[in-house]
Amino acid sequence: MKKFIILLTVTLTILSCSVKEKPEFLRVDNIKVDDSNSKFITLTADAYFLNKNDISGELKTDEIKVFVNNNQMATVTTESFKVPARKEFSIPLKANVPTDSIFSDKSLSGLLGSLLSQKMKVQYKGQIKYKVFGFSHTYDVDQTENVKIKF
Repeated sequence: MKKFIILLTVTLTILSCSVKEKPEFLRVDNIKVDDSNSKFITLTADAYFLNKNDISGELKTDEIKVFVNNNQMATVTTESFKVPARKEFSIPLKANVPTDSIFSDKSLSGLLGSLLSQKMKVQYKGQIKYKVFGFSHTYDVDQTENVKIKF
């Protein structure tokens, strides 16, 4: 009888903590130039999600590519990020764009336009993966913003 009660308790606990749905991808926001020097321009952004599940999980970026003025300049890869249960949360995205890649021949026209306007078009494009127990889901990210730069 004790084994039956223990088994029933464990079964009910597992069933009550199920993954009802994947966390909802809300947006990528706060794209900005965090730092700029002679070697790198550091771009940051936040990816926002809403987890409606009773249990937490794990998110990982899967090589989100950073495009500056329509030219691929960097790749964002982060450590796994713990997803809180029943909350809205954000994960930071950070990329170091080498300034020599901005000054290359293929992006020279975009650079001249950026210098004159002191703005550059930044696009984050790639995937973020969510995992919990045996369940996984991939989110596509494609967000573009014009950000101000200071040289």
